[in-house]
Amino acid sequence: MRSRVIGAALFGVGVLVLVFAGGLAFVVAPQVDRLPYDLERTQSVAEAPNARFLQITEGRAEVNQATLRSTVTVQPDAKETANLDGPLDGEAVVWLVGQEVIRTDTEDLISAYSTALALDRRTGAARSWDKQWLDTGNDRQRVNYSGQIYKFPFGTEKKTYQIFDRDINATQPAHFVKTEQINGLETYQFTQEIRDATQPLPADRLQLLASQLLPGATTGQIRYSNTRSVWVEPTTGQFIKVQETQRKNLVGDNGQETVILDAVFTYTDDTIARSAEAAGSNRRLLQTVKLWGPIALLVVGLALVIVGLRQALRGPRAAAVDGSVPEPRSGRHAAPVSASVGKPEASAGRTEPAAPPADRDRQQTSDG
Repeated sequence: MRSRVIGAALFGVGVLVLVFAGGLAFVVAPQVDRLPYDLERTQSVAEAPNARFLQITEGRAEVNQATLRSTVTVQPDAKETANLDGPLDGEAVVWLVGQEVIRTDTEDLISAYSTALALDRRTGAARSWDKQWLDTGNDRQRVNYSGQIYKFPFGTEKKTYQIFDRDINATQPAHFVKTEQINGLETYQFTQEIRDATQPLPADRLQLLASQLLPGATTGQIRYSNTRSVWVEPTTGQFIKVQETQRKNLVGDNGQETVILDAVFTYTDDTIARSAEAAGSNRRLLQTVKLWGPIALLVVGLALVIVGLRQALRGPRAAAVDGSVPEPRSGRHAAPVSASVGKPEASAGRTEPAAPPADRDRQQTSDG
């Protein structure tokens, strides 16, 4: 009876563990590879040594040379995320993003922008949202974000993705190049090439730049090129390293032109290390929930079910075997019952054979 109770208990626990394994694999796992609502504020820093750049100070424009540092800050907007409705409800998060570029020798601010956008929680791509905006310091304007911007999808593949470029307000393809180990993580490198595109600027600003930098010009346009490479941890879609080779030329209406930006921005070693550490931790968590956790629970659950069944079935068989044991025989050397049938019993303590009954009667008569 005790074996049956123990077996039933093990079987029940095993079934419960199998239910947990299924829930982890089919209910919890599909929800973990999504952008969280409570994302912590993050910063990434890139530097461009010996960059050539446009600096405007009190309305005066000039081209200088120094090391530039770009800092991008990302933080979630919980209030706007909670107000999302329709197809965005539960499927998107709103991020507030800001960037500042300074020259490291004087700490002067060279450029800055801030923006709000909605991102798909699974793919990391921009979603259409009627409240998204971009502020470059002059005024806040509407912008139609699309494609990847600050993150790649969970489960990034070796294919071409569209990356949004803020300077041209459009997406351009980023092609898979190769895999590369960075700080112990396997990453996918994607490269986007933008060649001789036009950067839209307000007319009054173009007139100011042209009049000060291109004598004789009354207006002009900005011709922009950028080779952007991103190294992505594929399980999480997080950026581990980013490098941008940027070049901008101011081309006047009189045929003159001048370089107003020539810089190679690359994530600092500290940013790369922090990004790799965060991505590695998130990758292990995702693999535990989606793969190793369900497998471990499945193995444990099956083992408990099998042991429980064996223990429960063993009890009745053991009882049946115990009930078939024969009764004990009398005498130290008693022969089996089947061996004594039809044979006379031996007298205890005598070694000679017993006398026949007729001889015993004659002996008693003569004695009498």
